[in-house]
Amino acid sequence: MSQFVGSLDQGTTSTRFIIFDREGNIVASGQKEHAQIYPRPGWVEHDPTEIWLNAKSVIVDALAKARLAPRDLSSVGLTNQRETTLIWDRRTGAPLHHALVWQDTRTDSLVAYFSKNGGKDRLRAKTGLPLATYFSGLKLAWLLENVPGARAKAKGGEALFGNIDSWLTWNLTGGARGGLHVTDVTNASRTQLMNLTTLEWDREILSLFDIPHACLPEIRSSSEIYGICVEPLAGVALAGILGDQQAALFGQACLQPGEVKNTYGTGCFMLMNTGATAFLSGSGLLTTLGYKLGTAKPVFALEGSIAISGALVQWLRDNLGIIDRSNDIEALARSVNDNGDVFVVPAFSGLYAPYWQASARGIIAGLTGFANKGHIARAALEATAFQVRDVVEAMAADSKVEIRELRSDGGMVVNDLLMQFQADMLNVPVVRPKIIETTALGAAYAAGLATGFWESTQDIKRNWRIDKEWRPRMDEGERSRLYAGWKKAVTRSLDWAR
Repeated sequence: MSQFVGSLDQGTTSTRFIIFDREGNIVASGQKEHAQIYPRPGWVEHDPTEIWLNAKSVIVDALAKARLAPRDLSSVGLTNQRETTLIWDRRTGAPLHHALVWQDTRTDSLVAYFSKNGGKDRLRAKTGLPLATYFSGLKLAWLLENVPGARAKAKGGEALFGNIDSWLTWNLTGGARGGLHVTDVTNASRTQLMNLTTLEWDREILSLFDIPHACLPEIRSSSEIYGICVEPLAGVALAGILGDQQAALFGQACLQPGEVKNTYGTGCFMLMNTGATAFLSGSGLLTTLGYKLGTAKPVFALEGSIAISGALVQWLRDNLGIIDRSNDIEALARSVNDNGDVFVVPAFSGLYAPYWQASARGIIAGLTGFANKGHIARAALEATAFQVRDVVEAMAADSKVEIRELRSDGGMVVNDLLMQFQADMLNVPVVRPKIIETTALGAAYAAGLATGFWESTQDIKRNWRIDKEWRPRMDEGERSRLYAGWKKAVTRSLDWAR
């Protein structure tokens, strides 16, 4: 029996393939970035063909590094950037347009139009989501309306819709030569087209958005054998699909109600396992599918989505040039003792949870002649921690559960200054696991459970181990003062765009 399982992790900025052993350790990996395309202010696109080519490249690279062949993998899981939306031709396999990335705001007029009758929460009872530019459904509506010939093809089932998971699954299992057109419940729950009660596409919402059912993928569980892959994974079972944040929840072994993880990546995403109960938020959070293992009942989650966290560091590097590399941010932030009363609100495409203000825009507040680039760097890191506290407070209000520990993962968790400040802002310990690639690991777990590589979720719990812990050490007066400054800065960013 194979000792390895593979995981294809397709993110906002890059694609990775990681091979894990039975203990959840990384055996080998390959990674490749793809282009970020900005046709207009607020518009963000990816080239789906580039993403598929990169996926094939990193699979080959990781297998070569590990000196393994596809037959050495027991199965493969897939995890993906959620809400990023595309349509492609069933016959040729060619995308009809670039993918619209989850950050894209071109559907703001559609949000306003559908919000007129019933408000932004008119679909929350069915989908757990407010009307927002974030989700896939309105992105699909825009594509059908604006791409020549797309609507006619979609009605006939000749144009296929999917988030990136569906696109990669279709290509991995044969593409135009019989590829599977499926998605899992976690990705389907991010379209605003799936009913949380039935776990099926909602006919009334499809009619409201004028979306043909024929173009939609089949909704499946997060852990089952969907089909067998072709090259470059010929013969390997594709057996797990999870949206990236749900995959991280699973990879962090947050398997009991009340357990919470936070992923610090391009954006920042906190999920709380709420078990069999789909709590509808009254505090600006999202109700989403956590995961569904085969025929077992679905597990739900509350989510706080933050649009900009690591992307702010990239902006300081690429747009302002105050750092040369992303990992230079910590040293620059440490060059000053505090933020100098400077606050950065990174509302580049509005504010997500818990505000949901599409008209907000980024600001740097509190500047004086004393401020320097070190203060801006420190304020940029602190902005992530402040936004996470906003979400934690909303989560506690909705769930009535006080968070006792925050499990952290993602690229930014190597930043000790940020993690300590996060513990200080939340006044609870922040822990980092031994394996921080929890998104890829979660998808691997889903695949491995479906194929018997792991026997049960108890194996996942046993594999989870702490690497480092940060405990709060800031006094309450300073914590309150800083957070009040942040909240004041947020008010200045609101209603900026008209």
